[in-house]
Order: sequence, then C-alpha cells, then structure tokens
Amino acid sequence: MDFEKQLKIIPSMLLATYCEQIQQGLALQFDALKDADISTDTFSFYTSVSVISSSKIEGEPMEVDSYIKYKMLNINYLPNLVEKPNDLYEAYLFAQANKLTKTNFLQSHKLIAKHLLPSFAQGVYRKNNMLVMEHKTFRIQFEAAPPTQLKSLCGMLWKDIEYLIKVELTTPQIFYFASMIHIVFVNIHPFEDGNGRAGRLLEKWFIAEKLGKKAWFIQSEFNYYKNINNYYKNLNRLGIFYEELDYTKALPFLLMLPQSLITEVNN
Repeated sequence: MDFEKQLKIIPSMLLATYCEQIQQGLALQFDALKDADISTDTFSFYTSVSVISSSKIEGEPMEVDSYIKYKMLNINYLPNLVEKPNDLYEAYLFAQANKLTKTNFLQSHKLIAKHLLPSFAQGVYRKNNMLVMEHKTFRIQFEAAPPTQLKSLCGMLWKDIEYLIKVELTTPQIFYFASMIHIVFVNIHPFEDGNGRAGRLLEKWFIAEKLGKKAWFIQSEFNYYKNINNYYKNLNRLGIFYEELDYTKALPFLLMLPQSLITEVNN
C-alpha cells in the first residue's frame, strides 16, 4: 500500500524501520489485554489511571493513587484537585461510546476544556500564535503551527485519519499511525489549551477504532508519565519551529507506544 501517495500530512517514511524494530508479537500482546479485576459498571480502573496520568503530564497535582481512591471509594477531595481530571474522564467515556470523527473529537475537547478555557474557546481552533512551554521549567519546547494554517492542516489531518480508519492495517501499522497522529496533532497544537490531553486521547481513540475496546486498557498515558523526561525529549527531537520539523527523527517517540503494552500498573 502506497501510504506516501495517499496521506496528506501524516508521514509514512519510518513505517518499515518501525515495524522492524518493535517487539515481536505485538498483536498477541494486544489481544492479551483485559480489564482490571477491580473495575465495575461505574468505575474503570484503567480509564482512571489513563486520565490522571495524562493530567499529571500537564502538571496536575493530584497523585495517581489518590485519584484511584477518589473514583473507586468516593473519597472527598478539594474541587480544584479533581475538576480537570474529571473533565478528562468524561471525555474518555465519551470517546469510548462514540466513533472517532472530527465532530466527536471537537466535542471531546469541549469536555476536556470545561475548566481550562472559557466556553467560546472549547472545541474551537485558536486564533493566536502559540509557543509551547514545558510546564515545570517554562522552557520553550516549540512554536506551534500558525493560526492562519490551522483549518488547512487540521483538514488534512482528518482526511488522513478517515482514510486510515477505512483501510486494512496490521497491528504494527495501527500503532505506528496512532503515534504519528499523536505527534502531528501535538505539533499543530490547534487549541488554546488541552492539546496534550487531547492528543493522547486521540492516539488511543484511533487504536480503539481499528482494534476495538481493548485499546482502552493500554496504559500509554501511564507509560508516558512514568517516562516523562523521555516523552518530552522525544517530542522535541523534531525541532523548534513548525515549518522546520523533521519527522525522520520521530522514531524514538513512535517506539514509546508499543512499550505501553508491557507497562505494569498495580491494581
């Protein structure tokens, strides 16, 4: 399949190298995924871990085990500790119940941004330039795509996602393109805030669209959080300026997602 001719913005040049380097038995590892024993009809252990891990990558103070206790045992915490993780939790539940489309993804951002942005900026592309900074050091990571290009860039990204959803892909190919969707989206950075959370959700949502609900048991967000320095380092390998990004340097980031299948989370 000639992905290079079909895809508008998602790079495919590393696909062969990627498939050679990932661990053997990726499909079997995915098939072996199962929900945690402590999950119930009203509490999802792995969704809770994913949500709080993704939130902590963005600097949220609540610890993983505290959020699990809060969701599982209804322990009371201050609203400012749980509001934004709970918004993200609602976005994950929405994604798990709906098809991956542009409209649904924008709706998921509205949920994510409920306590991040004013209502007029939720699920809406930004109109300003964006410098992305690391939340602890405030060091500039990169300059995102210009606002004048967002409609075009996001249009190409969604055309590619729609194409990839339709065509038959192997499990390694699905993981490759999920990671590429993640990094391309984050580099575009279309929203005023919530892009990191949305990008990690989008990555997993794509896998679920291709491989089914077991995708929601992958602990990609937890793996990224446990390896947060490498997560940011690998994202930043491509360059600082959007127009000069070099996706031939993306392989270390792409290889992080398969590692999530062997990441252990205590439950």
